[in-house]
Amino acid sequence: MTAKNGNRNGTTMNQDQLLSVAESLVAQAASNEQIEVACSYGRVRSLRVYEGELENMTTADNAAIGVRVLADGREGFASAGSLDPDVVNQMLSEARENAKFAEADPHVGIAEPDGVEPVAINLWREEVATTPVEEKVQIALDLERGVRSADPRITGVRVVSYGDNEGSFALASTAGIRASTQATSASVSVQVLAEDGDKTQTGFGWDGARRPGDLNIERVIERAVSRTVDLLGATKPATAKVSLVLDPHLTSTVMGLIAGTLTGDRVIKGRSPFVDRVGEEVATPLLTLVDDATDPESLGADSHDGEGLATRRVPLITDGVLQGFVHDSYTGRRSGHGSTGSAVRGTRGLPSPGVHALAIAPGASGNLDDLIAGVDLGVLVFNLAGIHSGVNAISGDFSVGVEGRMIRNGQLAEPISECTISSTLQRMLLDTTAVGSDLTHLPSGTSAPSTVIGDVMLSGAS
Repeated sequence: MTAKNGNRNGTTMNQDQLLSVAESLVAQAASNEQIEVACSYGRVRSLRVYEGELENMTTADNAAIGVRVLADGREGFASAGSLDPDVVNQMLSEARENAKFAEADPHVGIAEPDGVEPVAINLWREEVATTPVEEKVQIALDLERGVRSADPRITGVRVVSYGDNEGSFALASTAGIRASTQATSASVSVQVLAEDGDKTQTGFGWDGARRPGDLNIERVIERAVSRTVDLLGATKPATAKVSLVLDPHLTSTVMGLIAGTLTGDRVIKGRSPFVDRVGEEVATPLLTLVDDATDPESLGADSHDGEGLATRRVPLITDGVLQGFVHDSYTGRRSGHGSTGSAVRGTRGLPSPGVHALAIAPGASGNLDDLIAGVDLGVLVFNLAGIHSGVNAISGDFSVGVEGRMIRNGQLAEPISECTISSTLQRMLLDTTAVGSDLTHLPSGTSAPSTVIGDVMLSGAS
């Protein structure tokens, strides 16, 4: 089955064509207007296999436009999922009309060029488009076959999928900003079922890369199978103070939550636990966090942010000391710090400050096995449940469900589930006792090593 929608005159569009569309609207600005136009076009393919055969496959073409018009401190925005010329022109009219009803804000405005030159990053891999469909199907079939044969306790493979994407983005504004990028990505995922007598357990694994050939199928199989069968027979543990051992994936999850509180909009609204703490030691000296969208190894890399400014390396925490926050042009203007090239957006949404490619600097504590060996009583975390509802980004309170394996005297022990861990984001930064040297570039775009966080309350059986 093939689905297509939103493309201009039924054809694909590259970044130069998108930029031409954006410039055509910017050229229509009145003398008292600021205009910013963002356009995107993407082709998304996905397929699923089941029991050795292709189950379904789709291809979808998606186009979008977002138009901002600012006049007299008032902002109007309009968007559409089409780049048809009539629709494009209508968006300019709607944005102008919407601006009339907006409240005036002295800080509102489009981004102004700041003299930072973009880093040349090649995010496009032709193999995404040129690899035959049969080879992409084979990747999914190899994944399914590998999972089924990895362990006799794997009795079901529920979903095996492959997907890829080719996307282009362009932005133009009356401030003279012209930016365009194009990128590709590919991914695989699998959900599995394990059984051992009356014990059952589900699990998953996935990976992402710039092109199909860079997907690590063996790693997906190993993670999906081992993390699932190792939880068979999991029981509720006794309540205790423990150390959490996090592999790079889980380190990324926890540190990503913390980085999400370091945005200009949260700080301005007083909705971050780190307000007014720049220059203070907020973490162990073992921790250094940066947002670095200029790193080509990251799937979060990009040469420009969502307002067309050049991305740059933004220090967040250095040797435990809070360095600052990420800003878009609005929060940078309002706070007096200026944009850090950190605007994130969907084409059909307004920009806001956010982290593009979080990187946690590696330490000197070895790999995951080395970290486990150094823990007397702890938990090797497999899964965190309720990670969004269980974390208060304003106070920093952290209380979520956990699955994993106990660690006793440096050795992995029994699997556990039906329990929670609790602390605060602030304490977890200060209580990080080890940072591994096993830096891993993850499918999420984050780069992270394994870590150990001590003095966490594990609540289970009384």
